[in-house]
Amino acid sequence: MKSFIARAITLAFAIAATSNISAQSLKVDAEHSVVKWEGGKVVGGSHNGFIQITEGWLKLEDNQLHSGEIVIDMASMSNADLDPGYGEKLVGHLMSDDFFGVGDHPTATLRIEESTPFVDGIAQVTATVTIKGVSERLSFEVSRKGNSFVSAVEIDRSKFNVRYGSGSFFDNLGDDMIKDVFTLEVNLEII
Repeated sequence: MKSFIARAITLAFAIAATSNISAQSLKVDAEHSVVKWEGGKVVGGSHNGFIQITEGWLKLEDNQLHSGEIVIDMASMSNADLDPGYGEKLVGHLMSDDFFGVGDHPTATLRIEESTPFVDGIAQVTATVTIKGVSERLSFEVSRKGNSFVSAVEIDRSKFNVRYGSGSFFDNLGDDMIKDVFTLEVNLEII
């Protein structure tokens, strides 16, 4: 009987230890992570630049992203494809109330709600994105490569009340119409 109880206790500790090992809270290395944005006109070119992560974390359990949150510093937005004068003018307009209203909404967040398990390093993630105080759920693919999580997230700005030059809100914009969907290429490095 003592042997049975000893084995049961050992088994219980082994199960508890295994479940603790499989759950990992991972901190995002904000300094070495990269978020590149790209947006453009319906007719004509596009522009791109970078925006910084303030902080973030991910919970990985059983080879699956169970939760996580990434906070973006909207005031860190920069342009990478125009000369400095035009780049500053573009970024200033993007930060204005015409677009992202950074004065009233200094951060944006992405909160992971659920994920499929990683298969061959790829998972489907569903997250809630909050921009300008508006939250929307969206899904996207994430690739895991060692300590990096990489994704291209397409966001429809019209769902976040970002109206300037949007054909979803205004008629007869012609060549001045700006695409509603912009892309964030995200490379999260984990500490």
